Parts: sequence; structure tokens; C-alpha cells
Amino acid sequence: MQFFSTDQAAIRWLKLLSLLFCVVTSLSIEAAPLERSKQQIIVGGDHYHPPYEFIDENGEPAGYNVELTRAIAEVMGINVRIELGEWSEMRKRFVDGQIDVLQGMSYSDERAKVFDFSPPHAIVHQSIFARRGDPTVDVSGLKDKEVIVQSGDIMEDYLIEHQVGARLMPVDTHADALRLLASGKGDYALVANLPALYLTRQLGLTNIVPVARPFSLSYSYAVRNGQSDLLAQFSEGLAILKNTGRYQEIYDEWLGPLKEDGGIAWKLIGQVGAAVSGTLLLVLGSIVIWNRTLQREVDSRSKALREHQQQLIQADKMASLGVLVSGVAHEINNPSSLLLLNLPVLQEAYADCLDILDAHYREHGDFMLGGLEYSRMRDEIPLMLDEMLEGSHRIKRIVGDLKDFSRHGSTDLTEIPDFNAVVVTAIRLVDNSIRNATWHFEVDYGADLPAVRGNAQRIEQVVINLIVNACQALENPQQGIFLRTYSDTDKMGQPQVILEVRDQGCGMDPDVMGRLTDPFFTTKRESGGTGLGLSVSAGIVHEHQGQLTFDSEVGEGTTVRLALPALKPARQTD
Repeated sequence: MQFFSTDQAAIRWLKLLSLLFCVVTSLSIEAAPLERSKQQIIVGGDHYHPPYEFIDENGEPAGYNVELTRAIAEVMGINVRIELGEWSEMRKRFVDGQIDVLQGMSYSDERAKVFDFSPPHAIVHQSIFARRGDPTVDVSGLKDKEVIVQSGDIMEDYLIEHQVGARLMPVDTHADALRLLASGKGDYALVANLPALYLTRQLGLTNIVPVARPFSLSYSYAVRNGQSDLLAQFSEGLAILKNTGRYQEIYDEWLGPLKEDGGIAWKLIGQVGAAVSGTLLLVLGSIVIWNRTLQREVDSRSKALREHQQQLIQADKMASLGVLVSGVAHEINNPSSLLLLNLPVLQEAYADCLDILDAHYREHGDFMLGGLEYSRMRDEIPLMLDEMLEGSHRIKRIVGDLKDFSRHGSTDLTEIPDFNAVVVTAIRLVDNSIRNATWHFEVDYGADLPAVRGNAQRIEQVVINLIVNACQALENPQQGIFLRTYSDTDKMGQPQVILEVRDQGCGMDPDVMGRLTDPFFTTKRESGGTGLGLSVSAGIVHEHQGQLTFDSEVGEGTTVRLALPALKPARQTD
């Protein structure tokens, strides 16, 4: 009996161990495809090009390019391996497809025929170095001179492509070029300015100086032509780093101005890099567990970034459209002015002819004028001329409003505009949108409104956005839009001037209400909405120390109130 009990216990332990094994195995299996799905990207660079990229005292890649690449890999969730070597060899491996990306390559039109480049992450100045006392020259002065350049470098490409006529002395690194020049070999060295300054200090080369800086070149990530998806990952990652401020931190750390008290502490940086690497190894186990969540978050942010990019493009189109409208408005003004000049003359001419036409009518009876009987046209012509003159005046007012609206706004907030007049102008500008959206549009202007201080054009922009949003909220023309202006006091008893815009549209739920002023948030994306209107409006209202409040229920419409602080009337003294 005792034997049977022990056997059961053993069986239970085996089951428990099997279950534990299955759990661990499932976690490993779940993580393994994720890791395998992240294809490793080989990123290449120069092994001795400080401070951009170099191999430190511990044999590890370091420098500005290296840290930037690792930061991009982190935010984009990609797996990179950084390999540094002699530049000419790395470039050959890149062309042969053994390296996927070069993390620091200067742009040129010739290189762009073979490679695709990301937006620049630095500007590299190229300098001509000479021994102290040697004559100063520009690029044209290098003809027939022995010029030391790095093999495969942009300056070697440039001198060959433009047939400068210099006798080239290619070397492996910038350091080799500077050493050779300092030792009395060659006439000049054409190298990148910042690495050369670091190296001259580090190597103690005091007899060479820069004599000219003829070029400033964009420094970017490069891929082979056609690898747009790969380039997009690095471009998007670079954009994220710039937006979050991380890029500026890396740039300031590595590419800040040279200090007078000596060169950069490479050994210290190497020690810090080793410490960071050790810390990363300690947390590597936990990365497997939350890696999937991080990947999803990165995918989500990348998608949002692409959407934001499209929205910025749309916003730029709208800005261009504003410039176009201003130009078209100017062109419309010319024929409009001609009509305003000639129509009063025609009215006077017709009045002068009226007695003659009436006499002819009494003597000969009715006759045709413009395809209709004179007895009918006699009263119609003055009405038509009046309507034409009124229409011309309206065109002139609309053109003036458009020109004012498209003009770059001043930051001056010291104007004292007529609040009701600002609303009238805004309504006139969006009259067509109102007519297309509703058959019921009403405005109630408050009398004797107190004055407000601010920029009339910016306040007008806010009013236009509120009216256009109300038009877009309507589901059919039977629903109405109702505006009113009035004065009131806030919670602190301070006087305010308020514009209330109420629509009978679809309304909004609380989740949408909470995000209305977020940049790029819109519920009308399919119809071309950019999500910038209310965000910009909220900023303008904040500039004017006012408030923008929303009250809405689904199916019940929305009420928006724009409240601006009123100026207190000056005290009168007896």
C-alpha cells in the first residue's frame, strides 16, 4: 500500500514538471519567431573617422553615427549589426551587397545615381589642409598639386569627376592623410574639417592648418537604389528622434564645439560604453517578454508618423492654396474695378436716353429692345444695372476679405477690433459653405458689446473654423446653424465677449470631445480633414487669453463658445 502511494506521488510530480516544461517551451516558442522575424540589418562605417565613427579602446564601434544608428534601431524595433572597417573596403562591400546600409555617406549627384539617401543627419564641412607657411589655395589652385585624400571618400570622387587636375595620393584614413602631410609628403590634404581638427589635436600635429573650407555636404544614411522600404525605416526613425529631442542630445554630445582644454575623452567614452553594454546584457532576458508589446507600439507610432506626414503635406498644400487665392483675388480686382467704373456711366446714359425712347414709343408704338418689348424692358433695364452694380460691389468686398485673410498674420495683439464686424466678415467668406450646408442660418448680434483687444485677422480665422466645422456636422439642409454674440462675466466676475455657434448636427461622444483640439485629430479624414483647424484655433484663443468650450451630445448637435476677455471701460473722474 505504501508503494502504491509513493508511485502516485511520483506521477503527480511528473505531471507538474511536464506542465512547467510546456509553459517554458511555449514562452520560448512564442519569443523565437518574433526574434527570427526581425531580419538583421548590417550597417557599415569607417573604423577611424572620429567623432562620427571609430573603434574605441575596447574594440567596440563608437561615435556619433554609431549612437544615432542604435537609437534609430531602438525606436523602430529593428535588429542591426554595426561593422566598421577601412572606408574603401566598406564601400566595396556595400556595393557588392554584403552591407545593407552605410550610416554616414556624403551626398553628391553622381552618388545619387547609384545610391538612395535619407534626409541629412549632419552637415560635413570639407577643408583643404596645408603645412604652416604654405600658400592658401582654393579648389582650382589644386591643379598639378599632390593632394592627399582618403580612398573612396567624397573628395576623391569630386576631384576625379570634375577633372581638377590634381595628382591624387589616396590613403586609408583621414589620420593617415594628416600624418603624411605633416611629415612633408604631398602639397595639400583635402579632408573633412571636424574629424581633421580632432585628429590634429589627438595626434599632436601642430604644423598643419586648414587654409580653405570649399564644401559643405549633406551627411546621410545610404542604401542601394531600390531599397525604399529599408531607407524608410531609417528616415522615419531619424524623424522620431528629432521630434523627441533625442537626436539633438546625440548631436550636442558628439558634434558640439571643440573645447580649448583638450580633445574628447575617448577612453572615458569607451568605459561608459562598456558599462552600458553590461547593463544591456543584464536586462536582455526581460526584453524577450515585453518585446512583442514594444514591437506593436513601434508599429503603431510608425503608422501614426506616416499619417502625420501626409497631413503635413496636406497642410502645406493648403498654405500654397492661400498664396494662390491671394494672387487670383488680385486678378479679379481688375475687371471688378472696371465694372464699378463703367456701370454708373451706363446708368446715367440710359437715363439720358429714356426721354428719346419714350417719345419713339408714343409715336410708333411698342418695339423690340434686346429681344423683348420696350414696354417691358423700360423698367427692367434699371433693375438689371442696379443688380450688376450691387454684384460688382459684392465681388469687391469678397476679394478684399480673401486678400486680408490670406495675408500673413501679424503677431500684434494690440488691435481693438469690432467683434461683430469680425463675425460679419467671417460669415461673408464662408457664405458658399453655409448655403450648401443648411437652409436655416440665423445670426443674432449683441448690441453695445464691450471692446476686446487682439488681432482681428486671427480671431476671424477662429470664427471661420467654428462655422465650417458646424457646416460639416450637419447631416441634411433641414438642420440649422445659429450664431449669437453677447457679453457676460466669467467665474471670477471678469467681463467677456462671447460668440456662440450652435448646430443641429450629429453631435459627438465624450471620447471625441476630449481630443478635439489635439493636433491632426479629425473625424472627417475621409473627406479631406486634416485635424489642424481646431488645434490652431485653440492656440490662437490661448494667445488672446480667451477660452474655447464645447458642449455636445450624440444626435443632439454641438454648441461651441468662444469667449474673449473684454476691456474694462476707463474710469471717469468728477
